[in-house]
Amino acid sequence: MSEHRAAINWQRKSADFKLPTFSRDHEVAFGSGQALGLSATTETHGNAKLVNPEELLVGALASCHMMTFLAIAARDGMTVDSYADDAVGVLEKNSEGRTAVTRVTLRPSVVFGGERQPTEAELSRLHEKAHRGCFIANSVKTEVHVEPGPR
Repeated sequence: MSEHRAAINWQRKSADFKLPTFSRDHEVAFGSGQALGLSATTETHGNAKLVNPEELLVGALASCHMMTFLAIAARDGMTVDSYADDAVGVLEKNSEGRTAVTRVTLRPSVVFGGERQPTEAELSRLHEKAHRGCFIANSVKTEVHVEPGPR
C-alpha cells in the first residue's frame, strides 16, 4: 500500500464572489514537492492558460498506461525506443445524467528497437496487459479505449 498526496490552495482574488466571476485558478502541491497551477475548463469560467482537472485525468490515464506498457515490454525482453500518445477525453452526461469524463481514447504509437519486433498480435497483447495493469484505469468508471497507432 502507498499514499499519494495533493494539497490544494485557492484564494479569492475579486471583490465579489459571484458564480460567473470568481477565479477558478488554484495551485496543487504534490507530495514530490512539485506544484502545478490549475483552473476549471473554459466552459465553466476557467483560465484557458492553465491545466484543468479533466486534462489531468486524461494525462494520468495515458501516463499510467504508458508506464505499465513500458514495464511489461522490458520484462518481456523488448526494447522500446519511443512512445507517444495523443489521448482524448470526452466530457458529457453519463448514464446517470451527471456530467463526467465518460470515455478516454488512448492512441499510443510505439517504436521498438533491437532485433525483437513484436507482431501485431503481441503488440495488442501488450496493450491489453497494460490496460488491465494500469492503477488509474482500475480506479475510474471512465471507459478507456486503446487504439494503437502506426509504429
